[in-house]
Amino acid sequence: MYKSLKDFTEFLDSKGELIRIKEFVDPVLEIAEITDRISKQPDGGKAILFENTGTAFPVITNMFGSHKRMLYALGVESYEEIESYFKNLIGEFSAERHSLIEKLKILPQLKEASDWFPKKFKGDAPCQEVILFKPELGRLPVLQCWPDDGGKFITLPMVHTEDPETGQRNLGMYRMQVFSEETTGMHWHRHKTGARHFAACKTNQFPVAITLGGDPVYTYSATAPLPDGIDEYLLAGFLRNKAVELTECLTQPLKVPADCDFVIEGYIERKEDLVKEGPFGDHTGYYSLTDLYPLLHITCISHKKDAIYPATLVGVPPQEDKYMALATERIFLTPIKFAMVPEMKDMHLPEEGCGHNLAFISIKKSYPGEAIKVAHALWGAGQMMFNKIMVIVDENVDVRNREHVINAILENYTPKRDTHFSRGPLDVLDHAAPSCGFGGKMLIDATKKMAEESGNVTTSDSTCQVAVSFTNDTDKNEGLITIVLDKEINKDDEYIALWQWGANCDPIRDSRFVNGRLVMDARSKSRGQGVREWPDIAVSSEQTIKAIDEKWSDLGIGEFIPSPSRRFLK
Repeated sequence: MYKSLKDFTEFLDSKGELIRIKEFVDPVLEIAEITDRISKQPDGGKAILFENTGTAFPVITNMFGSHKRMLYALGVESYEEIESYFKNLIGEFSAERHSLIEKLKILPQLKEASDWFPKKFKGDAPCQEVILFKPELGRLPVLQCWPDDGGKFITLPMVHTEDPETGQRNLGMYRMQVFSEETTGMHWHRHKTGARHFAACKTNQFPVAITLGGDPVYTYSATAPLPDGIDEYLLAGFLRNKAVELTECLTQPLKVPADCDFVIEGYIERKEDLVKEGPFGDHTGYYSLTDLYPLLHITCISHKKDAIYPATLVGVPPQEDKYMALATERIFLTPIKFAMVPEMKDMHLPEEGCGHNLAFISIKKSYPGEAIKVAHALWGAGQMMFNKIMVIVDENVDVRNREHVINAILENYTPKRDTHFSRGPLDVLDHAAPSCGFGGKMLIDATKKMAEESGNVTTSDSTCQVAVSFTNDTDKNEGLITIVLDKEINKDDEYIALWQWGANCDPIRDSRFVNGRLVMDARSKSRGQGVREWPDIAVSSEQTIKAIDEKWSDLGIGEFIPSPSRRFLK
């Protein structure tokens, strides 16, 4: 548990996990360019504190950007601690109990769980030490990350809303484009709880509160895939083993953590027209397209006297969100298995898939067609509904070992027999989808086949020695699964090739079988090819790269690191 973002920053510094930059670095493009270079280093580099931002506040980036720092943020030595606790807790609550003594044994767990519920803060809240009833967003070091972004964006906002009918709170994370000193966009997708709360609003003004900073567990909890009705601050209380203390907002009827660094209060006019928001260099590695979203009117900004402004950079992977996603797949594996897919043994969302595009699943298979059943169950489980390409293997296959997964495909997968297509919801940011938020899905069943599944035949071409191959030539078909890439993409860079596969394919539109093999088109597309507007990859400009190259030696951050954007610049 950390008392503040400053407390966490000082802890990272004491562990040698923080870089301090004292020279001025511009929040417009320059902070992002430095962060991109450092975050793509082995093991995620280090967190970066920009102490001179041209404002009264320092900026911290990449604070979750390593396995070690993610564990520090959650206050554990390993994810096994959380997994083990979840298993024990679920076991205690689900066990059948007959005698009074057996029933009484659960009381300690009930008492412990009650200590995690958020409670009221008493006294003057630290987050309200400085109050700006005349909001001025220009006081904050809000970043512009990529040159073609629509403007500056708040990238780590914890957005608080309440269900107008039930009063249930939701904590979500939706980017916010700054339009003026007193207005921003509110980029919540129609699948998100905040959007549903707003849709249910019957009054003229819908209250919203945004917080930044505080205990890093709050930020993680805002991204967690919790079921509707489960308070994210209950999860935060569980992870920090102490209740989150909430204080009343000053101008809106909402509560926020008393120890966060910034609070932005405001409202959305129910009858006001939506506004154009974007583009934005997003976690897909591409610019998400301009679209219409609600306008937030800010009524008050408050902050701690020693506040630190937290920001994250998203774009071509790997980025900081890689480590947050890895934490999520480990923390929520046990609850998903318990509630929906008991035969699932492990789950891995490769970072090249940017969260949703690729999923590797291992199962304990006991009947024919079970992999198909599991795929559809997972496509109906919360944010897993956005997954596009799922590979399912047997329980003895390590889904975190790429070679093991590839071998399972080679040994157990026959393309025409074991490729299963479906349609369903997709991430609104998926530019390859034929329609916004809706498109194709694909299961690659690489489990050993039972007699009812037509035996254990591998491929119609017995000479095939490659499971997955990448090519820039449409006439080449070298593996069971062949992925065709743009000519500019290095087909030998497996990381980038996998990223392009997930990003640029619609499994139904872009798949065909050639001589019994599966060929998928992961090239860029244009109108008339079953796509909407096709975005560019989010990369820095030559001007920004040159500016950082020239000042690198003055920043005091070690050996020169070239810009990752250069491999994509035309």
